[in-house]
Amino acid sequence: MLNAPYVLFRDDTTGTVTLFTEPEEIIVAHEVDAFFPALERMQAARADGRYLAGYMSYEAGYLFEPKLAPLAEGQRQTPLLCFGVFKSPSGGTSEVSKPLNIMASDEFLSDLKPSWSFTEYEQQFNRLHQHLRQGDCYQANLTMPVTGRWRGDPLAGFWSLIDRQPVKYGALIDLGGPVVLSRSPELFFSVDAEGWIETHPMKGTVKRGSSVEDDAALMAAMRKDEKTLAENRMIVDLLRNDISRITEVGTLDVPKLFDIETYPTVHQMVSHVRARLSPNMSIADIFAALFPCGSVTGAPKMRAMEILHDLEIGPRDVYCGAIGSISPSGDMRFSVAIRTITLFEDGRATFNVGGGIVFDSTAQSEYDECLLKAKFAAGERKLA
Repeated sequence: MLNAPYVLFRDDTTGTVTLFTEPEEIIVAHEVDAFFPALERMQAARADGRYLAGYMSYEAGYLFEPKLAPLAEGQRQTPLLCFGVFKSPSGGTSEVSKPLNIMASDEFLSDLKPSWSFTEYEQQFNRLHQHLRQGDCYQANLTMPVTGRWRGDPLAGFWSLIDRQPVKYGALIDLGGPVVLSRSPELFFSVDAEGWIETHPMKGTVKRGSSVEDDAALMAAMRKDEKTLAENRMIVDLLRNDISRITEVGTLDVPKLFDIETYPTVHQMVSHVRARLSPNMSIADIFAALFPCGSVTGAPKMRAMEILHDLEIGPRDVYCGAIGSISPSGDMRFSVAIRTITLFEDGRATFNVGGGIVFDSTAQSEYDECLLKAKFAAGERKLA
């Protein structure tokens, strides 16, 4: 067992573990009035040569747009942001870099149940589709919670999910309050020491085939599917616009468009957007331009966020927010907090699943995609 507080990151593709322990301070904003002062404290900590690691919840995104700020009020169960301040990453990761006490995933998570039946999902889908027909938005990422119970050691539970779906941006965070366990495959953004910022929006999902030949055919079909390409292109255009607000003119590039990444249960379409940051961009500047990631909102972003707030069950909390770290040198790396489970002290476990809805989407296929995405936690178990 790893003693809290800590922040752990794991790239399953390389086996690399980065661990932060013994924070000098935990910067947390539960209330709206504390949010921007917390960002200022984070900026000061980085200027003092400290590392930051933690998360920002989805609802914090409302606060970067004055007309949406009232939507941040509500029955949130997680802080708007929570970051530990550390001298450096921990040198000793042996206790977490090997699976010494893996639990079976069905021991760790149980009684998983989607909050919406298909009929209930279809009702909200139809309401969203009306917005699409009226031209209120072009795409929106409709999500629903899956609730259940958890028990045991979160670290053992974290390991139990690795083999099922290895990802680049695994994370386990215990900074007080709920524990956040993330199995995200999606990079929100990274910044290197030279100031280059890159984002990898992920939009477009199809179930794995039963053979190499099936997989090849499915990926070829994805590359030709107009709906999938349109979904991905909309989000690429949105992120190009977002990233251009904080980067130097003439540096914006899309080095990868409609690439496909393969995971044990799904193929996912991914594109890359890259540019060089303008001088003196603060942590708040970067998040104000980009957060939340367009792949989990829709387009146009602000209107899609308004619509989704009215359709979904309560706050998303950490889900669809950002999880990552910031170094004193300026390096930053954050994942989009999808495939992310919040573990509460009373034994409750919650995560959301969803997908991008466009004009020619159908309720049944989108609901099926939600259940497919839940397999990262449920495996082959049927959701109750």
